[in-house]
Amino acid sequence: MNLEKQRPEKETNMDLTTWMNNSTGQSDFTLVGLFSQSKHPALLAVVIFVVFLMALSGNALLILLILSDTHLHTPMYFFISQLSLMDMMYISVTVPKMLMDQVLGSHKISAAACGMQMFLYLTLVGSEFFLLAAMSYDRYVAICYPLRYPVLMNYRVCLLLMSVCWVLGSLDGFMLTPVTMTFPFCGSREIHHFFCEVPAVTKLSCSDTWLYETLMYVCCVLMLLIPVTVISGSYTSILLTVLRMNSAEGRKKALATCSSHMTVVTLFYGAAVYTYMLPASLHTPEKDMVVSVFYTILTPLLNPLIYSLRNKNVTEAMKKLLGENPSFQKQ
Repeated sequence: MNLEKQRPEKETNMDLTTWMNNSTGQSDFTLVGLFSQSKHPALLAVVIFVVFLMALSGNALLILLILSDTHLHTPMYFFISQLSLMDMMYISVTVPKMLMDQVLGSHKISAAACGMQMFLYLTLVGSEFFLLAAMSYDRYVAICYPLRYPVLMNYRVCLLLMSVCWVLGSLDGFMLTPVTMTFPFCGSREIHHFFCEVPAVTKLSCSDTWLYETLMYVCCVLMLLIPVTVISGSYTSILLTVLRMNSAEGRKKALATCSSHMTVVTLFYGAAVYTYMLPASLHTPEKDMVVSVFYTILTPLLNPLIYSLRNKNVTEAMKKLLGENPSFQKQ
């Protein structure tokens, strides 16, 4: 009887010790990073810093244009401004730390900082999954039901959809981060990545993570399947509607708007599928870092270019902003 009573207490003490070890300064991780793979790390750091500044300024400018020009106060541009905000936030979660490590020569990150970075990253990426689905639904309503569009996509509906995107994205962070960071890390604490990504951190655990990795796979499939279903259904309906249009100009405008969105969707979802859904046998640390650079650094840079260069309303708003400074009026 005494042995049976002592076992739960012993197991509890072991779990507490594991948690404390993971939370103390002795459990700092080392981010091996992107620069260790480069022959010219200083040049690479400068390039990434320039891209970082361009991504921040491009997305900030796009948000400013949308706020300052009343012609852009529509649901489509509201969602684009939220996409730019997310891009600015999640490039800021990873890149500054990576650049500071390279400058200071220290690649350490505490367990708490690693967990916070992981949570923010998962939340922002998960929210963007659902935001891209909301944007496709917006285009579906605008093209397939143009007369009912002001009613179906009013200000309250847009706020509701945006809130749902943030809530569902945060669920991903709340589910995966605590479990990942409470695994025992007994051996090497070198993360072969430039930030605390879940698969890279999970590889360091000395416990059996098969069940967790399976559940994570199912979770990621659902996180991707729901938005992809909405996007596929929306664009199938849009394509059928566009093909029935009598106006060549109307078809051209609809396809131009949708092609920009589909480009962003393909870039973002393609990288996510590789990272979270392909079997581990197809992954290497080098490939994982290259793909992560693509969708954490390059995608935030490309998004404002995709939505501005091919959009007459945005380019006109830019010219208007340079010529005069219109005040923001809420419609």
